[in-house]
Amino acid sequence: MIKDLIQSAIDEESKPYWDGLKEGKLFIQYCGGCHQSIFYPRSICPHCFSEEISWQESSGTGKIYSFTIVHQAFGPFKGDTPFVIGIIELDEGVRMMTRIIGDKEEIAIDKRVSVVFSMVESDLVLPYFEVV
Repeated sequence: MIKDLIQSAIDEESKPYWDGLKEGKLFIQYCGGCHQSIFYPRSICPHCFSEEISWQESSGTGKIYSFTIVHQAFGPFKGDTPFVIGIIELDEGVRMMTRIIGDKEEIAIDKRVSVVFSMVESDLVLPYFEVV
């Protein structure tokens, strides 16, 4: 069910991101024009509008920028509650929304985190983060 939702979102710009997850790699885009990292995937740089976009493997580390605990969910995530959703600021400077796993008592703003690749359905891997 989750895979069906994500399959509809995969396009030419984001395919390298999804393919990387299957290989246990977190890829983000990099602009050759202004030398800034980019996330979410797109065809032009949101900073300088350059089309000099390439893919780079992220370190997979960063810090918690914000988070919330979800107690009521719908659709494919209904049975997973409670779970933590957060915004992670990667060391490369971009922010991404993801699930934070592990002991909820350890989760706090500015805590260091590292990516964990989770196979949530056959042929679908998502990047989650955990406190390090």
